[in-house]
Amino acid sequence: MGLDKRELMAQLAERLQHSDRLAVRAQIEAREAARSLATESEKKEDGRAAIEYGSLATGQAARARRVQEEISLLTAFREADLPRFNRRTPVALGAIVDVRTEDDTGYDERTFFLLPVGAGTELTGPGGDGFLSVITPASPVGRALMGRRAGESVDVTLAGEVHEWTVLDVA
Repeated sequence: MGLDKRELMAQLAERLQHSDRLAVRAQIEAREAARSLATESEKKEDGRAAIEYGSLATGQAARARRVQEEISLLTAFREADLPRFNRRTPVALGAIVDVRTEDDTGYDERTFFLLPVGAGTELTGPGGDGFLSVITPASPVGRALMGRRAGESVDVTLAGEVHEWTVLDVA
């Protein structure tokens, strides 16, 4: 697992920045729509629409603030000394973890990158080779994997269904 963690975090930062730009743009558009509806007509219907657009703008502003906080946390984590992991090291923030699960259809292997933010984001390996899912310690998968070592098995509940995963590697 020779993946460049800093490059993967840069990829996540780029995705977060894109999400921030979208939220800011949506906020501006919603605020403008609320203003134009409120001034063009005094109809009751337009007044309700203006309130809804105003609420939408407020929600988008909150989304942008959350994303900006996530970018700050990721930047601080990237700039710190990243911990080094090996097969005997327990899973912690900064670990890339390979797991395998078995079900009725066979085996499924997945790779996770445990970071303080970005849960659910899918990153691509070098040259587009392979995919990694970002998890956080607050996510069900992150909670289950924290502190585990290669060779250990964990039960993970997803969508109300329990899955047994085996940790293959920690890097």
